[in-house]
Formats: sequence, C-alpha cells, structure tokens
Amino acid sequence: MRTVTVVGASLSGLHAARELRAQGYDGRLVIVGDEPHSPYDRPPLSKDFLTGRTDETHLALTDAEETAELGAEWVLGVRARALDARGRTVLLNDGRTVSTDGVVIATGASARRLPGDTLAGVHSLRTLDDARALREELTRGPRRVVVIGGGFIGAETASSCSSLGHSVTVVEAAPLPLVPQLGAQMAAVCAALHRRAGVELVTGVGVAGLRGTAAVTGVDLTDGRSLPADVVIVGIGAVPNTAWLVGSPLALRDGVLCDDGCVTALPQVVAVGDVARVGGHRAEHWTSATQQPRAAVTNLLAGRTAEAAVTVPYFWSDQYGARIQFAGRHRDGDTVRITEGELSDGAPAEGGFLARYERDGLTTAVLAVDRPRPFMRARRQLAPNAVEGQTQSLPR
Repeated sequence: MRTVTVVGASLSGLHAARELRAQGYDGRLVIVGDEPHSPYDRPPLSKDFLTGRTDETHLALTDAEETAELGAEWVLGVRARALDARGRTVLLNDGRTVSTDGVVIATGASARRLPGDTLAGVHSLRTLDDARALREELTRGPRRVVVIGGGFIGAETASSCSSLGHSVTVVEAAPLPLVPQLGAQMAAVCAALHRRAGVELVTGVGVAGLRGTAAVTGVDLTDGRSLPADVVIVGIGAVPNTAWLVGSPLALRDGVLCDDGCVTALPQVVAVGDVARVGGHRAEHWTSATQQPRAAVTNLLAGRTAEAAVTVPYFWSDQYGARIQFAGRHRDGDTVRITEGELSDGAPAEGGFLARYERDGLTTAVLAVDRPRPFMRARRQLAPNAVEGQTQSLPR
C-alpha cells in the first residue's frame, strides 16, 4: 500500500496510525478529522475538565515529538463526505479528494439529539467544544440542572454539576439507570449513589418536550410533571457516524459491520472504535478503541482477516467520589454475588465492594466500586470466550 487514510482523528484513529507505523508501514499516511482539534482524551470531559480540575493541555493524546515521528498528513476541521471504495477515494466536504489504497474508519459517534435542543441552555457532552460551552455556563452561578439520561455520561455529568454546588435532577426513562450494562441488581446500587449525594433521580418516565422560547426554562415529562431548569444536559446515547458511508458497498447497521478482525466487506477497509460493529457487537468504550486497531491494522496490511480482535469489554466511571469498574458483559439471567465488601442502605459501604456475574458455572463479568486491586485480579481471570459468546463474521 502506498497510501492509507485514517478517517477520524479520534482515540481509535490515533491508535490506528500508531499501529500502522509500529507494524512497519512507511507509506503515505493521511489522518482526516472533522474537529479542528488534534486527538484528545474524552473521558475527563464529564469529570475533571467540567469541574475545572484539569485544563485542555492535559487532554492531548499526542505531542509535537510523536506527531513528527508519525509523519502523517493531518487534515483537521474537515468532514469526510463519501467513500468511493471501488475508486479508492475519500471525498471531503470542502471538495478535496484523497486517493488511497487502504482506509481505517474511526469516525466514532455523535450525541443523540432531542427535539428542541437548540434552545440556549441545552447541552450535550460529547466533544471538547461541548464541554467548553457547558463549563462556561456552569460558572455563572447556581443553576437548576436537569440531566436527561442516566447512563454513564449523564451520571458523571450530574456528579460534576452536583460537586459544583448546582441543584441537579436526573431523568431516566427506564426503571433504573444502567440496567442494560449492569443488570437490575447492580443498577439499583448506582441509583443509590445519586440519592446519597442529594441528586434527585426521576425514573420510569420519559421527556415530552422542553420549555422555553429563546432559552430553556423547564423539562416537561410524559407523566404531566414539569421540572424547572436553567441548564439541560441531554445524555441519551450516541449514534455512530456512518451517514457519509451511505451508498458505499459497506454494510451499515448500528455502525459499520465488520468481522471478528474489524474487516468490512471490502478487505482494504477496516473500522475501529465507536463506529465499528465488530463480530456482532459495537462497544463505546475506551478499551475497545485502543485495542481494536492492532488487529485491524494487521488485517489491513495483510489484505485479509489474519487476526481476531478478541477483547474482554471493560469500562470505568467516576461518580460522586466513587470509582466504578466493570469488565465482561452482563446478560439477563446472570447470577450476581457480592464476594468482597458490602452495601449500606443499598449503596456501597465504606471500602466499596466487588461483585461477580456468573453463568453456567463461569464468571463472565465483574463489577467493583472502590476496589481497584481485587477488580484487576478478577478481570484478568475472565475468559474471553466465556464473555463474548458466539461472534459472527461477514461472508467473504
């Protein structure tokens, strides 16, 4: 290959570029990113960056020395418009084209929108620019904050807003937050963290709409209630950035469909990170974004699937002073046992706890709150085949 183009100057895109050089690729390397920023770390956006404990200089994922060593052509602030896979060309929205022999798709995902979210005071939290705008607004004095969505981003943002002294309400349509990820038993523990911190948690009800003319003044719920709000943060999930690939030969279904090695229906195109549906699963986690590129690049350079991207899913979250860590994959019917530590009034007791998810005599997932060392030991013991189950490959 003479030219490889990485579409997405993201965490996974940067790791793919690193892997290309590490695996001996010395040809032309082009990195296209729709944001004007060099790759940065997203997890701190909802935590230390939002609360002012860290600044933008600590978010950078690369420095001038590494950038020079990569020897890449950076095309930032420009969105990819289309992929002419047969012609091996990436079309950009400013009219330019990049002729390429191989493509790494690392375009990530965008925050899911809510009708009426163009009102002043309504925010999402996905990008650095999102975080800048929200942080600036939270410095204007006490605010009534409503967070729509009790997932990890919503919970972390609620925690940060609460720590800054704002009045916070979290609205979650499901009976409990984080049920799909953790199951009902452990989701109840996370719900208790909100309440223990003095954050109001409204569950089992949806959002009917937002109030306000120029600026948001409240959130109407489907049960008829209305919550007053000066700031609304929408955290209702993310949509993989695949619109630019419509019309290409690639299969798209909640992401770019790939086989177990991140290879699409075209062997010269691989996908990694939040946008990639690998072996039947799409994981929006830091670990997947950093681990998938190794196998993806190996297979791209080989021109076939020579290596599988087999990883045990892992994520962490910092909420209300507690570090939550989870590895594996929860399924309905799993037995959950707390094997270390205990709960107090439904929330983690002092010292936290470790819980194991078990299925057919195997530990398939582990959850810890404030028990990092026991968690890491338990995580290493998880078997990938027990966690992942059956994966699926595209016909070749």
